[in-house]
Amino acid sequence: MEFLDAPLAAFGVLLVLGALLSGLAQRSFLSLTAGFILAGLLLGEAGFGALEFDPRSQFVQGLAVIALILILFRDGLEVEEEALREEWHLPLRNLALAMPLTAVLVALITRAVTDLDWTECFLLGALLSPTDPVLSSEVVTNPRVPRIIRHSLNLESGLNDGLALPAVLAFTAAAAGTDDFVWWRFVLQDVLVGVASGLVIAFVASRLMPRDTALGHPISAHQKALYAVGVAFAAYGTAVLPPEGNGLIATFVAAIALGIWRPDIRECFEERSEDLIEVVKLGVFLVFGAILTFGDLFADGWAAVAIVAFTLLAARPIAVFTALTGTRQVDTAEKAFIAWFGPKGVATMTFLLLVLGSGAADGERIANIAALTVLVSVIAHGVTDQPGSEWIGRRSDRREVAT
Repeated sequence: MEFLDAPLAAFGVLLVLGALLSGLAQRSFLSLTAGFILAGLLLGEAGFGALEFDPRSQFVQGLAVIALILILFRDGLEVEEEALREEWHLPLRNLALAMPLTAVLVALITRAVTDLDWTECFLLGALLSPTDPVLSSEVVTNPRVPRIIRHSLNLESGLNDGLALPAVLAFTAAAAGTDDFVWWRFVLQDVLVGVASGLVIAFVASRLMPRDTALGHPISAHQKALYAVGVAFAAYGTAVLPPEGNGLIATFVAAIALGIWRPDIRECFEERSEDLIEVVKLGVFLVFGAILTFGDLFADGWAAVAIVAFTLLAARPIAVFTALTGTRQVDTAEKAFIAWFGPKGVATMTFLLLVLGSGAADGERIANIAALTVLVSVIAHGVTDQPGSEWIGRRSDRREVAT
């Protein structure tokens, strides 16, 4: 276990510094997420070389998946029954229209500025199409942000990671030269089995845990929070068993259903999960920063820069405004807010591990472009997360006063 000595020491020191400087971060544009990934860059291969990680290792991949399970489960629990019944139009439009349109736009710009073939271009588009709740946590939890925006971003971020995975796997298999991959059958199996597994696990879990007492003793909030963590990992693990559904979809669906059927468990988990998820999230981005090198990130030169800028500044806004055309639930400023807060993070990084391990000829090249996008997104969205939330909150307050 010697390979963990330096990473654990560095992570511990950074957590101490982060705790000491958290007050400063809340009063400024500083983001702990951005700080940890920059620290990873400084301590990793791009800097002093004190931290060394293989992006293909099971440790790195496992850490990313654990972070996704916890974060998606937390976000899924926050989806209330009223939100699903009354506020499903915006996330449905973004999932059904904005997400695939983003992938197509990214593929088109990639084809225009690089020599990658169409399969590889659409693979990059699929990698960069999902948004990530890791970087928009302030946006989806700040009560000053209008409820409809918070739940729209939350639902979209939670569902699109799993929905993007089938496309990523299909294009990865095609890029690697796999001929026996039937994409439509896998999509149906991946989504349907994942949803069914999540619902079954949530149904059983909601009945299994008593509400008040068990074995003659009262059930504490700590027990219910620990129980929820177990349900999250059980949902993921059950879904990936034969017939092999999507574990991330199962986790999020199980969280939604469990939160509706057992609000007491949801409340206990939410009260105690923030610190756990924050630690896992920061660990993921420290490792991610450590595996990046500037030479690899900019191997495609200005073409990579153009793809990053277009993805964050054009593809997502164009896709969101197109998807939300005609809706009166949000105005132009709120559409722009939704369009901007579509960060790339742990989901894309996890997908990159699949690409790197696939043996695709240009897998590393595609992964480097996507990694550069994630890095820029981490910094840009981390810096604007809190001030953006406060701005849209003040704007919402003024509109309520005026009406």
